[in-house]
Amino acid sequence: MKFGKVLMVFCLVSGLYSTTLFTVASASKHSKLDEIHTLDTKYPKRPPLPVFDSQQGSDVQTVILIVEESEQERIKQKIQSHYPTLHIKRTYTAVFKGFAIKGPLKDLEKLQQEDGIVEVSPVTSYTPTIDESVPFIGGEQMRSFYDNKGNRLTGKGVKVGIIDTGIDYTHPDLRKNYGGGYDFVDEDEDPMETKKSQGMPTLHGTHVAGIIAANGHLKGVAPEAEIIAYRVLGPGGHGTSEHVIAAIEKAIHDKVDVLNLSLGNTINGPDWPTSLALDKAVEHGVVAVTSSGNSGPNLWTVGSPGTSTQAISVGASTPPLHIAHLSPVLARGEIEMLPLQGAAPWKFPKNKAMEMVYVGLGEDEDWPEDVKGKIVLAERGKIPFSEKAWNAKEKEAAAVVIYNNLAGNFTGSLEVEMDLPVVSISREDGLYLKKQLDRRFSLVRTTYIWHKDLIASFSSRGPVTHNWEIKPDVVAPGVAIDSTIPNGYLALQGTSMAAPHVAGASALLKQAHPDWAPNQIKAALMNTTKPLVNEDGDSYSVLEQGTGRIQLENAVKTNSLVYPGTLNFGMLEKKDPRTQKEIEVVVENVSGKEVKYKFKTPKANKGIQWKVPISFTLSPNEKKKTTITLDINPKIQKPGMHEGNITVEADNQELRLPFLYIIEEPDYPRIMGFQFGYGDREGEYQYEVYLPEGAEELGIALYEADSLHFIQYLDWERDVPRGLFKKKIEADKLKVKGLVKAVVFAKKLDKEDSVEADLYFE
Repeated sequence: MKFGKVLMVFCLVSGLYSTTLFTVASASKHSKLDEIHTLDTKYPKRPPLPVFDSQQGSDVQTVILIVEESEQERIKQKIQSHYPTLHIKRTYTAVFKGFAIKGPLKDLEKLQQEDGIVEVSPVTSYTPTIDESVPFIGGEQMRSFYDNKGNRLTGKGVKVGIIDTGIDYTHPDLRKNYGGGYDFVDEDEDPMETKKSQGMPTLHGTHVAGIIAANGHLKGVAPEAEIIAYRVLGPGGHGTSEHVIAAIEKAIHDKVDVLNLSLGNTINGPDWPTSLALDKAVEHGVVAVTSSGNSGPNLWTVGSPGTSTQAISVGASTPPLHIAHLSPVLARGEIEMLPLQGAAPWKFPKNKAMEMVYVGLGEDEDWPEDVKGKIVLAERGKIPFSEKAWNAKEKEAAAVVIYNNLAGNFTGSLEVEMDLPVVSISREDGLYLKKQLDRRFSLVRTTYIWHKDLIASFSSRGPVTHNWEIKPDVVAPGVAIDSTIPNGYLALQGTSMAAPHVAGASALLKQAHPDWAPNQIKAALMNTTKPLVNEDGDSYSVLEQGTGRIQLENAVKTNSLVYPGTLNFGMLEKKDPRTQKEIEVVVENVSGKEVKYKFKTPKANKGIQWKVPISFTLSPNEKKKTTITLDINPKIQKPGMHEGNITVEADNQELRLPFLYIIEEPDYPRIMGFQFGYGDREGEYQYEVYLPEGAEELGIALYEADSLHFIQYLDWERDVPRGLFKKKIEADKLKVKGLVKAVVFAKKLDKEDSVEADLYFE
């Protein structure tokens, strides 16, 4: 009996998370990778997690090995002398002490037991989280500001590293700024985007580079910054954490000033290797900027490296634009649509009534006879977006609307460009439309709504599990952003487009203040944001917007800095005694005159007392350390996440410090990153899963694919520690054959979560 292997791929396609879980069987079976759906309601309801792509695996893998600082050379010699089957692919010295090692699983498992090894992490796979947006954040206005050498603020003299798919450095808008780089995919010094002759072509890195520093037909935020390109994502935009960490390491050695990572996975934990590597980069003086992810709108969806404590994690907001919405003619409500990359824009006349037809999953057998000129509604899953769109194109449909098979909306791309509008909507909106169609209300109309400074529905939200940090830190425009691509220009959306706005802004701040450290640049951006409100006029949560949307002019002109920019007081349980939580903050006068500071106490709540500094004055360029104290009695607090703002008046300037404290363990995802595959020897299998806070119970239940009848438990564990958990399974314990559905669930403190997978047994 052979077992198909599930591998994780953490996807950001053009900055848009395209997350799907696949199971790969043997090469002769199930060669076509199909999306899966949430389980039938015959199962107990379990909230679905983001799911992942996968690829064929083997018993040879690459892992990231983190070692004790003093043990690196000894362990290296030990590997070379005692483990002939293991190959040291890379040595890391800056982000942490360690190696990327490739070899048979059985030998990697044995190596893990050696003294001096701190952590072993599997190499995860990554694929890629202006014209109007640059002026909107204040980038264009910076041309009238000057640095201390009399140069306009354009990013001149600042080195910006871009870890991505490479860039088209021959593009007329980018060739002036290109300063070299490295290709970690092909191991050479030519970080050009993947071309068609090399496989599925890419464009993501070029788009990101244009937002940061285009200097031609388009003008980026910092049009004279030097671009250093690190290609870590190859054909189709795929790469691994090995390459990402290696690129971070090289960027440190190359002494880049700013580093942009518009990529990520869905592991919401502070201790994932890419997050730790970015923390180290900041310690080395690099301003690290990363996208928060595109798995919103739910909380707990921010992924690594957007969970990095020291990096600037960026969510997506809307610049001023008209967004197409859809609504049934005989019902209320307007549904926001997100365009899929590679599809034609949605340009139907306002309020024109058009017929809509439901086509199921969009497979060949699902289509009614006549869809010509009609909008088709399809469910996400089973076949690729491009195949659904191609079927619609062949049948002369007017447009395709794909609704999610999980809660919330999604964003994605077509594998090939198509002259047909293809958009995504949320599962809730899709089921609502389907219900209207079932009632024979088949007419829908298009409306266009003016959006500005709203949080994009796909933008990932915080907080971070385990350390309960507020993320994202800030938001920036990430919807319909026009920028450079190989041989032209294209509008894309995602937090991948938001992050480079902040990277470009950081370059301008670095030019204006070359002596500022990364935490000062981060503080300037966070302290001076615009807090955003939703369409109802209510403030967005700090977990949705961080401190708010960046305002570059205010950041450059600020007279003061207060950092850290958010106050994370952590979690308390109601049984805890009255306690004081203290956070040290630095207040810095960066102006040329004396500034008086006054801390405003937040609104009083029962069981809480705030202790803030009394008013004080700082001389020019003087800084002061002080503390903010939360005196709290958890027993009389409501369970849940509590947030607000502490305001600091700095003469005529007002700086906001959002805060968060949590009473009782919240309802966060209990399980992430499930992988299953071959073990070290014949007749043995193994699985891995990431548990942000551990689990009292961890189980894997197997069900028949068609009838959903329970077969058996693959495993059931109790009191599993937090972090990455691994377990071997003997084949003779398995009594299954063919395609089965697996539900992996974790439970702690009466809270439960699960992830689903299709597995195939021969």
